[in-house]
Amino acid sequence: MMKNNIKRKSYLEKLKKHKNLDDIKILTGIRRCGKTSLLHSWADELKENGINKDNIIFISFESPEYSQIGNNLQLENIIYQKTKRLKGKIYLIFDEIQQVADWEKSIKEFKDNLNCDIYISGSNSKILSEKLKTNKLERYIHIKIYPFSFKEILQYKKEIENIEPTEEFIHSLFDDYYINYGGIPAILPFKNKESRLTILNDIFDSILLNDIISRYNMKNMNLLKIYAKCLMNSIGQTFSYEAIKNYLKSNDVKTTQNTLLKYNNYLQETFFISKCPRYDFKCRKMMKIKEKNYLMDHGFHNALIEKNSKTFARTLENIVYIELLRRGYKVSVGRLCGKTEMEVDFVCEKSKKFTYIQVSDSISSEESKKIEFKPFFKIPDKYDTYIITTDFRDFSYKGVKHLNIIDFLLGDEIA
Repeated sequence: MMKNNIKRKSYLEKLKKHKNLDDIKILTGIRRCGKTSLLHSWADELKENGINKDNIIFISFESPEYSQIGNNLQLENIIYQKTKRLKGKIYLIFDEIQQVADWEKSIKEFKDNLNCDIYISGSNSKILSEKLKTNKLERYIHIKIYPFSFKEILQYKKEIENIEPTEEFIHSLFDDYYINYGGIPAILPFKNKESRLTILNDIFDSILLNDIISRYNMKNMNLLKIYAKCLMNSIGQTFSYEAIKNYLKSNDVKTTQNTLLKYNNYLQETFFISKCPRYDFKCRKMMKIKEKNYLMDHGFHNALIEKNSKTFARTLENIVYIELLRRGYKVSVGRLCGKTEMEVDFVCEKSKKFTYIQVSDSISSEESKKIEFKPFFKIPDKYDTYIITTDFRDFSYKGVKHLNIIDFLLGDEIA
């Protein structure tokens, strides 16, 4: 296992489940979320289970060692050289494969001519899946990799830094990483604020430049950066392209709604943001209006946008939203119609069962309790309902279960 790397057991279990199946395994996620380390862990896992190390071919296309591989023919030449004397199944692991022109042709070539099990990673799920489909490689398993969860950050502290966490340490860790810096693994070895913020800024610039500007031959990086920061400023809020267009216009930045829609799609495809649709309780269906956007890692908000007390509750909401996705839920924003329209922060669906969740900084006051609990009592069915806050006192009420945010992140009450 690589230095400074933890075993991400939930992902390794998924890979074990699909090992040696004919499907290509695709690992996707935002830049620096840990895809490379996870693939190294998987290679180690294969060796530990008796696979000959020569039969495990790991190529990271962002490594200087393989910088000369620019197209599919060069890749095929190297792989056939490495495998010509091997016997038995070969495990091909390609990290950030989108760096190679026509890579999908090589995957087809290897599938047709080698006894192999293939794993690929990249930072754009749409491009990877579309290129496989164009080569009639439609048998693939998509595994989305997220930045570290709070539980994984705690695991890192225990295993890599040899810290035995006390309750006080856990609370401090939550404030330090989950409120201030998020869960991007690359920041964990660094202790000072400046280094962490520099890394997050560099990742942000790399996403814009390498994953969007270069890939789509765009000319206006400044407009894309301004728009991305507008999104970061409005996480957890009802989203309107028209409103952002008008805001930009008032600041002498001209654009169109179609351009902003295109930018939004690019940021979603590169996993910088995640779009949360709206669910209508009355019609029992998703709506195409009034969606919300959340960041794949809220640390970017804290690194790039000035913090204030008004954004803390929305950051908390962002944390809960990504954790729910990480746990395999399909998540939407609930809409309740009546004399006044109300919202349930998250409608969570898994295995045809629903869970309803409200998120609030605190419900210690009577007024805040009234506001947060009210939508639950308007929901027409009787699935589980939760409210998640930073409060340590239990405010469960009339069947609505209250969870402290740390208990939610480290526990399995909502699994």
